[in-house]
Amino acid sequence: MSLISNMLGDNNEPFDPFLSLVNKCPVLNTPTDWKETPEAHVFTADLPGLKKDEVKVEVDEGRVLQISGERKADGESDGDTWHRVERCRGRFMRRFKLPENAKTDEVKASMENGVLVVKIPKQEVKKPEKKVIEIQGN
Repeated sequence: MSLISNMLGDNNEPFDPFLSLVNKCPVLNTPTDWKETPEAHVFTADLPGLKKDEVKVEVDEGRVLQISGERKADGESDGDTWHRVERCRGRFMRRFKLPENAKTDEVKASMENGVLVVKIPKQEVKKPEKKVIEIQGN
């Protein structure tokens, strides 16, 4: 195997170790599911090892849900010798444009065992009424 073939990833594209880490890192990539039930939009994000005070959930006036936070490095002490560091650290942010039927003033969030659940109730959106236009002329 040549050096060039070792540097190529899937589809013969260049392999970038940093992007590979980001794609595999649950905190930096923040995998999030979004489902719609009859009553609400429900977002579930895996944030292993984080506590609720390390995560921020916001909805801006543009109807965008933003989930963000940071996993910080473990505290170092004098005399510690690190042999390997593989757990991801760093800031993350995910943004989702909410549909018109989301009640953005009634958002609720909870976190348990590193899983964040954000529930946004739905409201009925009035559909525009059809207006019949009279055609004039002969």
